[in-house]
Amino acid sequence: MHYDKQIIVALDFPGEKHCLDFLQNIDPAKCRVKVGKELFTRCGPALVNKINAAGYDVFLDLKFHDIPNTVAGALKAAADLGVWMVNVHASGGLAMLEASREALNFEGAPLLIAVTVLTSMAPEDLLQISVNNTPQQQVQLLANLTVDAELDGVVCSAQETVTLRAQCPDNFQLVTPGIRPSGDSVDDQKRVVTPRSALEQGSNFLVIGRPITQAAKPSEKLDSIIQGIEA
Repeated sequence: MHYDKQIIVALDFPGEKHCLDFLQNIDPAKCRVKVGKELFTRCGPALVNKINAAGYDVFLDLKFHDIPNTVAGALKAAADLGVWMVNVHASGGLAMLEASREALNFEGAPLLIAVTVLTSMAPEDLLQISVNNTPQQQVQLLANLTVDAELDGVVCSAQETVTLRAQCPDNFQLVTPGIRPSGDSVDDQKRVVTPRSALEQGSNFLVIGRPITQAAKPSEKLDSIIQGIEA
């Protein structure tokens, strides 16, 4: 299997120094990176600009979920930062998804994907918010909504990728968190798979955080994961 920069390293750090120190040891030619809520809330657009300037493709993972006009404005602001990919919550509904698509309907816009069901959620968690579907049923429903709105893809568990790959267009991007190399701790994730298995099942991009960011030698850990994919 050929590796093509499909790993997205989750930069889940408490501040700028930790983040930039970590990136000094990670080759931007080997991965992309994800900036999430904590890091962005603490450091803001200035840090995203620094990461971009260092040559990294940035997935801005803020999971926008609001009224259509507000989400559209937020996405335009994200695009102004020059990020590679952004996301919204598919559960915001079709009108919000369509407004999101329209906001980024220009050449060179970031990839736009939607979150289906968080990988930390099990069936009992969905029941607590009055969702009677299983996680897989809910993912399929929200993925279909995302396809209807003509977004570029979804975030989903790799355990759902076989089904989604069959029901969604070939160019529809499947971005999968909850990835854990064989033998690593699953931490707080409840639906996990290994990197190679995820790609074999149809994932396009793999979000990997703690197994790399908390490794004693992050660069070597990244290399070993890539080698495991290509083996």
